Amino acid sequence: MRKTTSAKRPKYKRIILKLSGEAMMGKEKFGIDPDFIFYLAEEIKEAHKTGTQIVIVVGGGNIFRGVKGSSQGIDRATADYMGMLATIFNGMALQDALERKGVTTRLQTSFEIKEVAEPFIRKRAVRHLEKGRVVIIGGGTGLPFITTDTTAAMRGLELTCEAVLKGTGVDGVYSKDPRKNSGVKKYDSLSLEEAFRNDNIGVMDNSAIDLCRANRMHIVIFNIYKKGNLKKAVLGEKVGTVIS
Repeated sequence: MRKTTSAKRPKYKRIILKLSGEAMMGKEKFGIDPDFIFYLAEEIKEAHKTGTQIVIVVGGGNIFRGVKGSSQGIDRATADYMGMLATIFNGMALQDALERKGVTTRLQTSFEIKEVAEPFIRKRAVRHLEKGRVVIIGGGTGLPFITTDTTAAMRGLELTCEAVLKGTGVDGVYSKDPRKNSGVKKYDSLSLEEAFRNDNIGVMDNSAIDLCRANRMHIVIFNIYKKGNLKKAVLGEKVGTVIS
């Protein structure tokens, strides 16, 4: 087990970090922004130094979004599998950036692509985490019709994570989308029950929130674009919105 370099102990022993595909775009309009990927890698590295064990689930919307593909005439299951492949592209890019930063990682996928990644095996993933490695999960659950938000909740529960940390472009949960509405209220904290029942809260899929609610796993929504926020969230400092 690695030594921690943080003077303050992390609030969570093990977390699952959910990153949207859009976050991988950085300042670009499509695809992967290498500069932003290296920024993300540095943020993850600093959070990892606190001693918390980190699992990462990435989306694929910066490359291909299954729902959009199906709306354009592609069979929905086929479109979702294409979206799952996009998440693996993102996982590979993030793994490369983390390894360049000196963080040992393992990329695991929900369907077999043995040339580039390990298959997701729960006990193997847990062993990697116990050895101080960051585990990146690509390919969603390996099944269509299930979002990467729900994947994050499912994998978080499988791997006994204490919280889902979702990095977004806003600094928490609001009564309505602050990018589209003025005079909205920001919540510093919410109950899982309220987040599940309030239709105006769209930070995560209801199925993902329901899984967390049923199993009492915390959710932290924070702005991934603000330097140091991920480390603060891991340490339990006031950042974003805590849903518990």
